[in-house]
This record gives sequence, structure tokens and C-alpha cells, in this order.
Amino acid sequence: MASTVRQERRNSSFSAVRTPIEALIEAAEAKMSEEADLVLPPPKLPQSAEQIREHFGDRRPPDITRKITACVACRKQKIKCNMIDGKAPCARCRKRGLSCTVNKSLQMLLEDDASWKHSVTRKLHVLEQFMDTVRDKLQLPEAALSSEQEVEFSNDISAPACIASHSTNTPPASSSLISPQIRTWEVRMDIDTGPAAIPASIVSEVRTDITPTIPALNADFVTQGVVTLEQAESLFATYRDRLDHYLYRILGESISLRRVRGDSPLCMAAICTVSALHSKTLGHLFHKCYHKFQELCAAQVVAKDANLNDIRGLCIGAFWLADLSWALVGLAVRIATQMQLHRCLNKALRGDKLAYLQTRLYYLVYVCDHHFSIAYGRSPMSRDCEMIRSAKSFMRCPHAGEDDFRLISQVEIWSTGSRVLDTFDFDMDAAITPEQIPKIRRFGIALDTWRADWNERFRPNDHVGNYPAKGVGMHFHFAKLYLCSHAFRGVPIKTGMATPYIPSLHPELEEVASAAVVAAKSILRTLIEDKEMQIHLNGLPLYFDTMIAFAVVFLLKVATQYAKPARVDSTELLHLVEDMTLVLKNIAEGVHRNHILVVIAEGLASLLQRVKDAARAPAADGMALEPANHHQPPASTPNSEQFINSDFDWMTFDLLGPQDSGVEPAWPLSYDFTNH
Repeated sequence: MASTVRQERRNSSFSAVRTPIEALIEAAEAKMSEEADLVLPPPKLPQSAEQIREHFGDRRPPDITRKITACVACRKQKIKCNMIDGKAPCARCRKRGLSCTVNKSLQMLLEDDASWKHSVTRKLHVLEQFMDTVRDKLQLPEAALSSEQEVEFSNDISAPACIASHSTNTPPASSSLISPQIRTWEVRMDIDTGPAAIPASIVSEVRTDITPTIPALNADFVTQGVVTLEQAESLFATYRDRLDHYLYRILGESISLRRVRGDSPLCMAAICTVSALHSKTLGHLFHKCYHKFQELCAAQVVAKDANLNDIRGLCIGAFWLADLSWALVGLAVRIATQMQLHRCLNKALRGDKLAYLQTRLYYLVYVCDHHFSIAYGRSPMSRDCEMIRSAKSFMRCPHAGEDDFRLISQVEIWSTGSRVLDTFDFDMDAAITPEQIPKIRRFGIALDTWRADWNERFRPNDHVGNYPAKGVGMHFHFAKLYLCSHAFRGVPIKTGMATPYIPSLHPELEEVASAAVVAAKSILRTLIEDKEMQIHLNGLPLYFDTMIAFAVVFLLKVATQYAKPARVDSTELLHLVEDMTLVLKNIAEGVHRNHILVVIAEGLASLLQRVKDAARAPAADGMALEPANHHQPPASTPNSEQFINSDFDWMTFDLLGPQDSGVEPAWPLSYDFTNH
């Protein structure tokens, strides 16, 4: 009581002078307070704190051994601080209504920080286990960090000072593009390389931590309710177990449904869409999947980043979806080139697995691109670089298998086709000159050599039977037909004359023209007589359907307009075409109504009927028959009506016709399958 009175007297503004006795008493009380605050044995730090010290190179505890238990107000007055259970406020601050705070020492801060981190780590671990259990129950894709994301995450932890600066520049989550005001390019000089370099590598894009987010690209088919998990599994199995084997295993061996869902929603959408197009039980999902796939492809056009599975998804869509194929393959070529996939062959030959996957994917893009260079009458966007010219060396890769050998065979034949395109271009009105005839022969020899090299190379496949071997023959006849059909370029057709006009061919071109007819007849006879190939038609990519239609129309043209110069029997050709239309009609009855085979079958049947009607009408020597306009075509679906009765003229049909930006394609590839 006396000490309290003395303390209050000392604090009062009226007590300006202290006596020596009061000073001695206050000094003794301060010493007792300090001894009460003193804790001799330092507390053992949690293990996490010791790990922090070891990580930063300080393995001994700090020299600070005092554990502060008095509040700031009591320490300032140097009196004892009485706290109930060691918790603020103390008795004096509670009585006087003061703010009671305790300043912690460095040691206490380290202990509290380590304890907090340990607690949070434990809670996160429990949360991760719970989320794993939920994901397994719902069979959701695993959202694992990639190696690049892990590096960025570790950099964020080790450099917390950068977080504040980055957060000020981060755009809203809804933004899909980087603002043009942000500088994303810079001039760089790599001191480890010589003066010879790619010019664009000097002025290159800045890789920032700001990754534009496009919500559509992160959408999952299952979680959005487009398809159920069971439907997704069934569609994925349809593609993996059958369709993928026609195109040399685009997905590869180790890709699962969960991985595709987590890595590339675009690839997942492509698989579901193509599988629905070839499924008897899940065909009703085609429209939903198709529209969602369109959205993802549109978002991918402006996306900054892509992965290998995104390119695979674009190729899958291009191979089977007619009205999107040209746009998809163009995007696939751009992304593959941007990712430098055409520069990975040497690493693949040294055994690098990632380089092997990148190399075979670029070969797939190359083949896909050249498939549609003919269908659209446009030059391919991928060129014959050294990687293409050295494609056969890829077979020495340690990871290469028979699917890769099939892929290389396609690269070789399309490399020959690319040279044909470069030599003769797409001008249908430019006749073949005598100087160009030897080039046609050399290309023909190259195709014959290709067939001899690969014809007996492939064994039956567990998923697609004998197609690998039979496909070699079909691709050979397709290429031979395309090459030798050049013999008919620039040959005038004159109708409405008083005397019959018989077109003529250069004597040396008659042999080439005959080879084209033989190739077209071989295509049709193979499909008419081979039941296995008929089954494969509902699964083979668009290129097959396109070339079959071209072969039929080619023979009809020859039979009605070029029978004498080509030295063919028109009746035989028309019977062959009629048999082919019956085969296609039977196949079309078992495929999805949106499959292009349905349109081709109905269109060819209607065209053949028009030719027959024209043959019954008066004609000059049976040549240059014009389709009659007065007959009623057989009943057909709205698909064939739009396909046949539009501005598209089957009698002038030519897949090799020039296609510029101002002319609609001769082949109606813009036909909207989703509205029927």
C-alpha cells in the first residue's frame, strides 16, 4: 500500500522532487521486476524453426534469452506486471483502463512464426487429403502443377518482395488479353551463342509472371455438364480403342481420360466430338460436343500458351470434322511452329523421350496439313524442312514403334505430293507441256518405289485389322490418281456444236491419262470387293471420303467426255460407279446422319441418276452429255438437296481447282452439319 502511494505521488505532477529513500526503494523494485522477467533455460524451438535456421545457415539459437512477460506500460514504469494465466490485460492496465500490449523479442517472434507455419502446414495437409478423397469419389481430373508452375511458385516464396510489385500489375481475372501498354518484347543478346542466330531471337517476347487467363480454355466437359462422366469414358474409349489407330496413335500410349481432362479441355472436346460422330449409341451428343469444341477452338486462337495435347486436339478435329478442318490445321501448324517442334529430331535420336513425342507430333501436323492441301486446292502451310527430308532417320529413335513407321511412310508420300504441288501448282487451265511430262514420270516412279518399300512392311493391327497394309495401297492409288489426272489439264471442252467435238490429248499424255483411270478404278474396286475396307470407311479421316468422291466424279467425267482419248469403255466405268454408289449407300445407312459419307452417298446417287437421264436424251455421239433439267431426282434428305441442288455443279467438280479468297471452294466444305 505504501509503495503504491509512493508510486502515485511520484507520477503526480505535484511531486517534482524525490527523496533518496524513495529512489532506493524504486531501484529495488525495478531489480525485482527484472529478475521476475528473467527466464534462464531457453525454450526448445519447434522442429520447423530449427529447419528454418538450418536452411538459412544459422544452426545455433539466438543469443536473446529473455522471455518478455510484462506489458509495455508496466515495463515503462518498471513495476511488476500481474497477468491472469499470462494473458493480457494485466491487473494494473485493467484497473486504469490502459491499453495492455506485450512487445515480443526476436526469439518469441521466431517461435510464433514457426508454430504458425507448422499449424498451417498440418491443416493444408489435412485439406489436401480431404480434397483427394473428394476428387477420387467424383473422379475429377488431377490438377497437378507443371514443372514451370512449380518453378514460378518457388520463386514467389523465395522473393516475397516481388509479390507486391506483381500484384499491382495483375489484370482482372476476367481479362483474356494482356494490355497493349505493357511492354512484352525486348532486345536480347545471348552471350553463349555466336553471331549466327535466328533474327527473331534478338527481339523476343518477355516471359512474365502475368499469364492471360481465358476462362473457356479451362472449361471441363464433365464438370460443365456437357457430358456425364460415364459418357465421357465411353467416348474416350471409342476414340482410344479404334479411331486413334487409323491416324498412327495421335494420343500415344500413356494418355488417360483423367490426364486429358486436366491437361487440355480442347483435346477432350475434340475426342468427344469425333467419337460421337462415329458412335451408334452416343451420336445424340454430337451437337452439344461440336458447339463446345467450336468455343474452345475460338478461344485457342488468341491464347498465349498451348501444350502438346492442345495440338493433338486440333489435329483430331481437323482429320474428321469437315467444316472446321482447314481452320484447325492452320492453327495447329502455327502453334507447332511456335513451339519449335520441327527442331527436335536430333534430341529424339539421342533418346530424349520428350523430343521424341514432339517430333512425331510435328510429323502428324505435317500429314494433316497435306491431307487438306489437296481437298482445298491450297498450298500446304508446312514446308519440307530438313526434319521432313530426314524423316526416315526417325525410325532409329529408341522409342519408335510400328505406329511411328506408319507415320513416316505418310510423311514420305506426302513429301512427294508436296513436290508435285510445287511443280504443277493449281491452275486447271494450264495444260501440261511436253517438257513437264518427264517430271510426271519421275514422280510416278517415286510413288511406285514408295509402294514397294512399304507394301509388305506392316502387320495386322489388334484394333484396325489389316488396314495398315491395305491403307498403303489406298494411299498409293490416291496419290497416283492425283498425279496422273494432270494429263487432263487445259484440255478444252466444247458443247453445243453442230458436229461432235472430240477432245484430244498429247500422245505421251495418253499413257498418263490411262494410269489415272487405272488408279481410280482400283480405288472403287477395292472398296466394292473388300468388306473389311467398307467397315473401315466409318472411321477413316476426311481425306479418304474426299478422294473416293473425287475418283467417282473423275470416272464419270472420263466416261462422258474423254472416253475416246483416254481409250476407256464408258459402259464399264458407269457400271463401276453404280456399284460404288450402292456400297456407299449401304455404308451410309449405318453411320451418323451428320457424317460426310451420308452426304457423299446421296450426292453421288443423285448425280449418277442425272447422268443416266442425260444418256437417254439426244446427244452428239454420246459425248459431252448435259444433265437433263426436266427430270425429278429421287427422294432425298435435306442434306443431299442442299448438297446437290445448290450452286455446286457436280459435272464441273474438281478438287484440284484453284481456291482463292474470292472464290467459294469447289467442294462444299462450308456445309453446316450442325443445323440438320
